[in-house]
Amino acid sequence: MSGTSADGVDAALIDVRGGSSRLQIRLIAFETYAYPRSLQRRLITLASNQALPVSVLCQLNFEIAEYFVDATTRLAEQAGVPLSGIHLIGSHGQTVHHLPPTRRRGKSTRASTLQIGESALIAERTGITTIADFRTRDIAAGGEGAPLTPYLHYHLFKGKKKSRAVINIGGISNVTVLRAGASIDQTLAFDTGPGNMLIDALVSRFTNNRKTFDQNATMAIKGKVCPELLSDLLRHPYLKRKPPKSTGREMFGQVIVDKILKKSETLGLSRNDVIATVTAYTPESILLNFKGFILKTGNIDEVIVGGGGVCNPVLMARLAEALAPIPVLSYEDIGHNSRAIEAMCFAVLAHQTWHQRPGNIPSVTGARQPVVLGKLIPGGNRG
Repeated sequence: MSGTSADGVDAALIDVRGGSSRLQIRLIAFETYAYPRSLQRRLITLASNQALPVSVLCQLNFEIAEYFVDATTRLAEQAGVPLSGIHLIGSHGQTVHHLPPTRRRGKSTRASTLQIGESALIAERTGITTIADFRTRDIAAGGEGAPLTPYLHYHLFKGKKKSRAVINIGGISNVTVLRAGASIDQTLAFDTGPGNMLIDALVSRFTNNRKTFDQNATMAIKGKVCPELLSDLLRHPYLKRKPPKSTGREMFGQVIVDKILKKSETLGLSRNDVIATVTAYTPESILLNFKGFILKTGNIDEVIVGGGGVCNPVLMARLAEALAPIPVLSYEDIGHNSRAIEAMCFAVLAHQTWHQRPGNIPSVTGARQPVVLGKLIPGGNRG
């Protein structure tokens, strides 16, 4: 898969066994293969609703698939596994637009979503049966089409005695709430708002694309959080919207970046102050969602955090402070790879689809019922 930040392909090779209620999942190998900067910029431009010829979308659909093929073959070679030994590829693709339903007074607008990375090309180049386009069936069943990673969170992190919240901080942040002893259909999960997206966008703007993220939070450390700008950002209506909910670059992309730049100019903020403020925005927005939709229904014993945001020490410190006294751990603290989880999820979902098992969680997405996800393109390795 490739996430909202569009920085490269996350590829995970896993061994998965078992049925719907109990899966055994083992990570064999994982790697991120970076996109060229020029490709990342084209993808972000496309996803930012800027006017581009439809030919660009058409070409990128196949170009991205070639990168997915390359990631598959390189990871298999790295792991010493022949392509003929791989049963399935689960490809989330690259989201270029996601428009979940707007629900008001029991009614909802028509939803749509689009992920590119042509699965037929992946299956043809690798010879491996490929399952892709996971979000659309959930949307067809009345759901948001996202988030889907809570399915894996449940199988990896559910506990009989501890209530856990699993937070992934990628371009967008999402949370999965796993109450002690609860069944999968009692899972609560949703996108909380921005993760690294605004930080990355503003760093790119300030450095003329020489840098694409605030490595080691060097800019945030030098800046000061502006309370007025932070308060403005925390008034965003999405943060108070009740779950089920999902979001993306359509809501927290270029439009809000331009507003931040205009406001920061009015306030006379330095570039470092702006980065410090949007870095604080992520944990503060997560806290608002915790107060509004999670802690009202019961205590949380521990929080487990994954995704690229784990590498930002300022963000993580502020998150721990915001959620105190709840312990905040990283995936690595409990023996998992922070960056691998989402790619692992789509391999697991492919496994479930192959066995005709539902992969969505209606309590998470708002779908009318559990459905089998994805579209299957037969490969040539297994007849």
